[in-house]
Amino acid sequence: MKNTPFTEKHIALGAKMAEFAGYNMPIVYSSINEEHQAVRTNAGVFDVSHMGEFILKGPKALDLIQRVTSNDASKLTDGKAQYSCLPNDYGGIVDDLLVYCIEENKTYMLVVNASNIEKDWNWISKYNTDGVEMHNISDKTALLAIQGPKAVQYMQQLTDMDLVNLKYYTFAKGKFAGVDNVLVSATGYTGAGGVEIYFEDKDGNAEKIWNEIFRVGTPQGLKSIGLAARDTLRLEMGFCLYGNDIDDTTSPLEAGLGWITKFTKTFTSSSIFAKQKTEGVKRKLVGIELIDRGIPRHHHHIQDANGNDIGHVTSGTQAPSLGKAIGMAYINKEHAAEGTEMFVVIRDKAVKAKVVKMPFA
Repeated sequence: MKNTPFTEKHIALGAKMAEFAGYNMPIVYSSINEEHQAVRTNAGVFDVSHMGEFILKGPKALDLIQRVTSNDASKLTDGKAQYSCLPNDYGGIVDDLLVYCIEENKTYMLVVNASNIEKDWNWISKYNTDGVEMHNISDKTALLAIQGPKAVQYMQQLTDMDLVNLKYYTFAKGKFAGVDNVLVSATGYTGAGGVEIYFEDKDGNAEKIWNEIFRVGTPQGLKSIGLAARDTLRLEMGFCLYGNDIDDTTSPLEAGLGWITKFTKTFTSSSIFAKQKTEGVKRKLVGIELIDRGIPRHHHHIQDANGNDIGHVTSGTQAPSLGKAIGMAYINKEHAAEGTEMFVVIRDKAVKAKVVKMPFA
């Protein structure tokens, strides 16, 4: 099991640690509800250094990205990022990812899920037929996500980069907390605003940046946040989690990700997705809210009033911000309309639920 540059910090703070994607990660420090509300109302720090980062360089780098991703990376200019996915050859998703344009038509950074680093590297390499220079910088890159409505205000104290006016899905590079060549992006996985901070883990950078973040933030109530609250936060926003809501068997169109599936170019599975767009999909990823008491969990079956299986839950929780049980589920398209009632089978009991619009919060 691997450690991040901040593992000893988490242990010293009393975090409950567990294996996640091969890393020893903090799951919770105090309580999920407390950490969740801290991010929604103030700010919190997530160690997400387990994520993978690849650098693609050269005159054919964009061509390679265009071949293997569903979104149109040609729209990116210096300092912009986009959400995309890597489709497989048969209409599923290898992974979802972020594409950062470091230098237009020359240098890009791809940020992938921790559990898929090797898988994604091998997949992209298979299509690298033009000699694009590829570097896997995952093991030497640290990543902290400072999320919440006050996050930017606190982090602005540590840099001359204009974070306050950094637009969503853009980034800047410069000095942060006394460390050079730090990339700060206005992206995140919580829907609460904030920034993500990428930097090379060398020369004590991790220690310096961590200490400075908490020096300015602790007096204002900034807290360390574990992966459990990260999951409840993203679920309230209806953000997909790879391995739960999307995987090698799900189409981006089924998952409501048609907006990152562009047919102005040819890419893996693009013909399959074009057919789905024309003919329609047979199932859809929808939001559900429980009417009766219970909590939907991954793989729970969903039935109609006659007991027929019509889908399954992909993610679910008791939403701290909402005080109600919510989930995401793949449902047969004839039952996927907003307001449709159904039953989630929890411990052999049919619990009434309904389809609701996402995001939940």
